[in-house]
Amino acid sequence: MKTFYLVMCILGTILPLSQFIPWLINNGIDIPLMFNQIATNKLSSFAWLDVVISALVLIGFIVWDSRTHQIKHAWYSILGTCTVGVSLGLPLYLLTREVQKSSKQ
Repeated sequence: MKTFYLVMCILGTILPLSQFIPWLINNGIDIPLMFNQIATNKLSSFAWLDVVISALVLIGFIVWDSRTHQIKHAWYSILGTCTVGVSLGLPLYLLTREVQKSSKQ
C-alpha cells in the first residue's frame, strides 16, 4: 500500500497543479477572478463545494485520527490539503499512517 499511496501523492500533486499553475501564470494572483470563474455555472460550483467540504472533513479526520493513533507529522497532510488539495492530503496521510504502522512492527 505504501507504493500505491506514494504514487497517488505524486499524481495528486502533479495533476491538479498542471491545471492551476498555467492559470496562475496567465492571471496572476487574482482572487476575485478565481472566485468568479469558480461560480461561473452550477457544475463548477458543485465541484468546488464538494472539494471544500471534502477538505474540511479530511482535516477533521486527520486531527482526530492522528491524536487517537498518535500519528507523527500529520500536519504535513493538513498542509498538503490546504496548499494542493484533498488529492494530496488524503494519500499523504494514509502513507504517513502506513509508514508509522510498519515501523512499529
